[in-house]
Amino acid sequence: MIKEFDHTIDENAHQIWCIFQSSYAIEAKMLKAINFPPLNRTVSQFLISETKFYAFYDREIICGIIEIDHNNTLTHIQSLVVDPEYFRQGIARKLVAYVLSIYNSKIITVETGLKNIPAIKLYKSFNFKEKNQWDTDHGVRKISFEFTPNGV
Repeated sequence: MIKEFDHTIDENAHQIWCIFQSSYAIEAKMLKAINFPPLNRTVSQFLISETKFYAFYDREIICGIIEIDHNNTLTHIQSLVVDPEYFRQGIARKLVAYVLSIYNSKIITVETGLKNIPAIKLYKSFNFKEKNQWDTDHGVRKISFEFTPNGV
């Protein structure tokens, strides 16, 4: 089950932080990143975030979270994390599909590390198209994707 997750509650923000820490630690290793900004986010930053969070539940357990930044013309997938204990179970796919079904923006964007092959395969499977690549100041080559629901 997927539902919106209230990140403005201390306990919930802490749950988000825990999943981010475990999932992004693995991505940082994959990308060979020494200083990886997603790992630097604090519980306090989640509490005051203006983004929306949606959680994937297996019974009462939160297995994955997708963070969305949305306005009238654009939806950006800010973060997508799955608890490592639940990797390779299709949770990320279900979260992306859910977001694509509830947001009707003309453009939906996402970015990830160029060496994050599982994420790139996931986004391409939904027909996200590569838009740009660049080097970050923390030593990670990134890639951005764009999805247009009507294929325009």
